[in-house]
Amino acid sequence: MINNISYVKDCYGCGVCAIACGKKIIKLKYNKDGFYEPFIIDSGKCTECGLCVEVCSYNHDDISLTNPQIASYAAWSKDAQIRRKCSSGGVGFEVAKTILSNGGKVCGVRYNAEKNLAEHYVAATDQELIPSIGSKYIQSYTVDGFNDIIKQLRQAKKQGENPTYLVTGTPCQIDSFRRYIQKFRIEDNFILLDFFCHGVPSKLMWDKYVAHVEKQVGRLTYVSWRNKFTGWHDSWAMAIDGEVKGEPVDWHESYNLLIREKKSYLNSRRSQGDMFYRLFLSDSCLGKACYDKCKYKYDQSSADIRIGDAWGTAYKDDECGVSAVLSNTQKGVNILKKSNCTFVEHTLALILEGQQKKCPKRHVAYDMVMNNISNKNSTIEDVCKSFNRFVWKHRQIKRLLSPVQTLCDIIKKGRR
Repeated sequence: MINNISYVKDCYGCGVCAIACGKKIIKLKYNKDGFYEPFIIDSGKCTECGLCVEVCSYNHDDISLTNPQIASYAAWSKDAQIRRKCSSGGVGFEVAKTILSNGGKVCGVRYNAEKNLAEHYVAATDQELIPSIGSKYIQSYTVDGFNDIIKQLRQAKKQGENPTYLVTGTPCQIDSFRRYIQKFRIEDNFILLDFFCHGVPSKLMWDKYVAHVEKQVGRLTYVSWRNKFTGWHDSWAMAIDGEVKGEPVDWHESYNLLIREKKSYLNSRRSQGDMFYRLFLSDSCLGKACYDKCKYKYDQSSADIRIGDAWGTAYKDDECGVSAVLSNTQKGVNILKKSNCTFVEHTLALILEGQQKKCPKRHVAYDMVMNNISNKNSTIEDVCKSFNRFVWKHRQIKRLLSPVQTLCDIIKKGRR
């Protein structure tokens, strides 16, 4: 068997194989369905050292963090402004600030409006950290950010320094990254943070959504996939700033003052039929690995810290936002205690209430949706209309067949 990632298809697209490759011949590209996938661009230079498959979390059945010591908390930032701007309680942002205040750096994710993609990048100051606020519900490009943080660590070590850096990402990205830092024996220099992940939708779907929105707001300058304008429990909302007549929106002004004069702005909610959330949360256009190969649900994590929304009954009346926090290592506990957050320890069951226990189930309309998304001539409206018609017809068929199924069940039971 070839000892490189050339046989890997429909993987997590974490990009760590590209970081590990000493020949730098692995690149991440979008596959036909709109998901990142590694490609070897010059197979003649490959020495089949096997590093790329060693760090590949998709290539392993287990996770890289062994014997986790899980502590579970509800938590929120003590800074009301940070808590208001973040998707839940702001714990991730506060942890990142703590790392920066101690001389470290943070590799987080921002939305690059110019390139229309989410990307990992390295922040060295609080100001540079701001674009990482909030969730990004599209697949992030990791390679440049991961490469940068590794290079900066090596430079620091050459100068006799021994810094601690924070790397955030999806559970699969973090699992592969831990495999990398374990392999190169630099694990002690990193704190890893992941989150409860639903899955990632096709970039082709996002591109169609952007094309639809830009007809209303102009060229996108800022996107927030989750905001709490209407409250934390109705925060499946897309806040989008655009550019009108060459005038970019100042999103800080927009967020804090809610002033929209001479500015182009859209706040589209799932509860009001937002098309992105309609497709994303229906599990009709996620990456194939999200359905079949995700081993990171519930409390399964290779991160030092896992965060998400504490959407259980204990905080059902809280509209300010509360983070569900799992600490899997002593390093995780230590950095959490240093952060500017309030922590309330709870049972694991309470903190995990409302979180997915299993992989999402592929929607029956998956093939139809993906075919429509791949059609260059279709719009997001076309995709959603076809999806809604499919769902309606499927429900009608199930309703008509229900009496037949009931009768079959009775006959089977009688035979037993």
